[in-house]
Amino acid sequence: MTYHSSNTNRLKTALAGVIATPAVRTVSLLALCAAYIQGPLTKIVDFNGAMGEMDHFGLHPAAVFAVIVIVFELTASAMVISGFLRWAGALALAGFTIVATLIALRFWEMAPGMDRMMATNAFFEHLGLAGAFVFVAAFDLTKGAK
Repeated sequence: MTYHSSNTNRLKTALAGVIATPAVRTVSLLALCAAYIQGPLTKIVDFNGAMGEMDHFGLHPAAVFAVIVIVFELTASAMVISGFLRWAGALALAGFTIVATLIALRFWEMAPGMDRMMATNAFFEHLGLAGAFVFVAAFDLTKGAK
């Protein structure tokens, strides 16, 4: 074994001992689901604003869609964080994210400028978030929840 690979293996072992702990896993899953926890809590506190958001995106009846989104996001997040059918919650949030992104961040329809650039960046960030949820589901299905 060379000096480089020996150091690399030691580093990998040390990192695995830290990032594979239950505490780091839970904090990471909380971070991944943060927007899907904060969003519904904000909608609950300002339900009129939630209905306005649904109206803005053409989702009617607005109150029904707002309640569905609140319950869905909180339930799927709880599944991901708790490990109960984690793969299903993660895939549901991935699909939801892609659909919501296609509805809310239609950058290709915007005029060039700062707003389009910001919408484009947010669009691709959301695709990355959906990809992370697919990764969580794949890991859960192949390695098992721990």
